[in-house]
Formats: sequence, structure tokens, C-alpha cells
Amino acid sequence: MAISRFPRGKEKPRSLVIPLLFAISAAALALLWVAFSSAGPASLFFSIASPRAADAEGPTWLERKYLYWGNRIDCPGKHCDSCAGLGHQESSLRCALEEALFLHRVFVMPSRMCINPIHNKKGILYQRSNASADEMWAASSCAMDSLYDLSLISSKVTVILDNSKMWSRVVSAGVKLGSKGVAHVEGVSRVDLKENSRYFDVLLVNRTASPLSWFMECKDRTNRSSVLLPHSFLPMMAARRLRDATDKIKNILGDYDAIHVRRGDIIKTRKDRFGVERSLHPHLDRDTRPEFIQRRIAKWIPPGRTLYIASNERSPGFFSPLSASYRLAYSSNFSDILDPLVENNYQLFMVERLIWAGARTFIKTYKENENDLSLTDDPKKNTKNWQIPVYTIDGEES
Repeated sequence: MAISRFPRGKEKPRSLVIPLLFAISAAALALLWVAFSSAGPASLFFSIASPRAADAEGPTWLERKYLYWGNRIDCPGKHCDSCAGLGHQESSLRCALEEALFLHRVFVMPSRMCINPIHNKKGILYQRSNASADEMWAASSCAMDSLYDLSLISSKVTVILDNSKMWSRVVSAGVKLGSKGVAHVEGVSRVDLKENSRYFDVLLVNRTASPLSWFMECKDRTNRSSVLLPHSFLPMMAARRLRDATDKIKNILGDYDAIHVRRGDIIKTRKDRFGVERSLHPHLDRDTRPEFIQRRIAKWIPPGRTLYIASNERSPGFFSPLSASYRLAYSSNFSDILDPLVENNYQLFMVERLIWAGARTFIKTYKENENDLSLTDDPKKNTKNWQIPVYTIDGEES
């Protein structure tokens, strides 16, 4: 059985809105350049765009302390035309938010997030060959507040955007305050930033983060006491309109279960020197096919249940065999709800994560924690061990 699909309307062209630059005096720009030139290119520290509604208006803004990590969450060294996927970027963002929380500082959040074209088939990426760097960045990114509810995040860690009026005020004040205004730091521990008198009363700390990605600053996660924000924090901070759309979908689904089936790029293979195909996840292609999914989930989800499937598999009807046991539902069933607001796959993934959270039983592709239910026993992390793919049940011949 399958849930009746909603009729799809004609596709409407979508475009990402490029923020307008607001005016700033030449004198102020000169002061900022002098102040920041010793720490590297001004663009690494300072980003100005149109004002946003995320400003934390109030008479005490100057009494607060601020933390800045850079204007892009994930820029892998010299390969800044590309970026990592949403989950990877969230690891970086969560790292920076944790430091702001630890230091009791307001976090200055980039106003846009890079969209990895591999993970985005919905957004319209900039195609003009003579486009400027700024135009390319605006077209291959999305507004941060289109993904996250900044007010909701601020209930835990106060944030402002780096294109807000507040940020402009902080930068201007930092220039006027001299040594008490801005501290450029690199390789300084968060404990020193909190306790060393050189830093703790400075208005703005400019953290020079790893040029690979921010999360490198928090890569050692073995000390669990240092983890201030759970992995689930940012997924639950979705923008209000995404949460509202999710609520509508969950109401239609009723009592349901969900699975996340990651295939696509993750099942890629390569040939060794003998021409034999090998994979980093030797069982994944097998374990995420319908017949094996059915065998795996039967002990957790009884027949007749509504099963929401989120997947990057692009073959039409790939999961249809599961309809013999379950009432299948996909994001495409809810196009009338999603199409008017979802502009890229990052926003769609935000919605689907909230749907998973509302499921009676949720089964991941990989087991990430001890109590997780998963479709495969292959490890998620890259083991660098390329093995021959397995397509049959262990112990059976092909």
C-alpha cells in the first residue's frame, strides 16, 4: 500500500536572494583596515551586508562580550569553491557555539551557509562564467536564518549575524577601544581565553580557526565533559517555517515509523591494481536494498505500519517492494507543503530530521550510538580499508 501522492504543480524557478550591501563611510573602512591588517586579510575578520532582524537591540549591547570565528563555517583550505555537507558544517558550527557558551560570549554567526552542490539538486547554483566571487558565494549558499531559528538558538547561546546592525556597531566600537576592543587569537586554549586577563575583558575575540574547517578546533571529543551541546542541538533548532511544515506533515502521517537510507555517493567503489571493485562500506549497497531492508527492520517495525523513507537514492520506485508490507511515504507526498518553502536540499534535510524525531521507531543507515537501530553494521567513519563489496547474505553463495 502507498500513501496517495499530492498532485504536483508546475515547477517554479527559484533563486537565492543576494543580500544588499549597506553603506559605510570610507573613513571607517580605513580604520578597520588598519586595525585588522596585521591579522591577515580583512575579509577573514569582517563581513558586512544588509541588516537583519536578528539584532539584539538593547542598551546593554556594549556591556556584552563577543566571539568571532570567521565569515564561512567550512572552507577547506585552498578549495574554497567547494564545501562539506550540512552535517559536517554543523559539527563546525556546534564547535564554535560551544566555545561561545564556555566563554559566556555572544557568538557572531556567519549570515550564510555554503551549499555543497553534491548534496543539492533543488537549489539553483550560479552558472555565469564571469560571475564575481561574491556573486558565486551568494548563489552557492543560503541564508543562515532560512535554516535555523536564531531566537531559539539564542535561548541557549546568544547569537547575532555578521551582516547585522549589531555586528557593525561591535566592530566600530572595537576599533575605538583599541587594545580593549579586539584580541586576535590563534592557538590559544578556551581556558586561557576565559581566565587570562589579556582576553576575558576584551570586547571582541577574533578566533583564528582552522583553515580546513572549524570543527578541527574541537576534534578531540574523547573528553565528554567538554561537550556542552549534544549532536541533536542544531537539528532541533530548525527555522520556524520548517518546523511548522514538519508539524503539518506529521499530523498527516499520524502514528508512523521512519528510516534514513543513505546511498548515492556513499556506495561508490573503485578498482584496485588488479581491476577488482572495492568499497569502504562493503555491505552498504546490499543492506540498503529493499529486500535486505525488509529483512532487517521486520523485528522492529511490524507489517502494516506507515513507513516514512528519507533517502538520496534517485532511482524511481527503488523502494516500492517495501509497499508489500508497509504504507510508504516520502517527501514527494507532501509537495504542496514543501515546494513553496524548500529552496534547497539542506532545508529539506532539516525537515526530514524533524520527521525522524517524531517517529515511533527510527532506523538510521549507520549505528552512531550504542542504542541506535541501523540498516547496516558497516562503520560510518572512513576506515580507509577498501574491501570487496558483498551482495549476498553472509554465508550464502552468490
